[in-house]
Amino acid sequence: MKKVLILTALIIQSVFSYCQALYIYGGENHDVFLGILNGSKFDSKSVWNEFGTYGNKYNSLSIWNEYGRYGNSYSQYSPFNPYASHPPVIVDPDGNFYGYLTVNQYKSQGANFDIANIICEYNEYIREDVGEWYDKLFN
Repeated sequence: MKKVLILTALIIQSVFSYCQALYIYGGENHDVFLGILNGSKFDSKSVWNEFGTYGNKYNSLSIWNEYGRYGNSYSQYSPFNPYASHPPVIVDPDGNFYGYLTVNQYKSQGANFDIANIICEYNEYIREDVGEWYDKLFN
């Protein structure tokens, strides 16, 4: 498994180092900003900045907050609810849709690229140490 994570991290690093920012929006109308999916761990708007609004596991706007609206596995707005009716969307700065960030296998147009898949699969572990996971995936 360690080799798979290392290989995946290398792929992610090479792909995302040349891509534009990808934003996560939540809520019923997808009008609540939830952070930058591929931002640096030093970017205040990144989901990987554990000290920022969107990467802090205690903040109400963080997907890492297991008790919050956007991180709780029972919330219809959470990417981690297998039956979520309104999971977050991933878009670029021009509003182009990259898919839903969701573990819900029944939701059509789920994001199907490495970083989204890793977040969905390992969310319980990531929320425990966002900074360490950022280093594993992007460095």
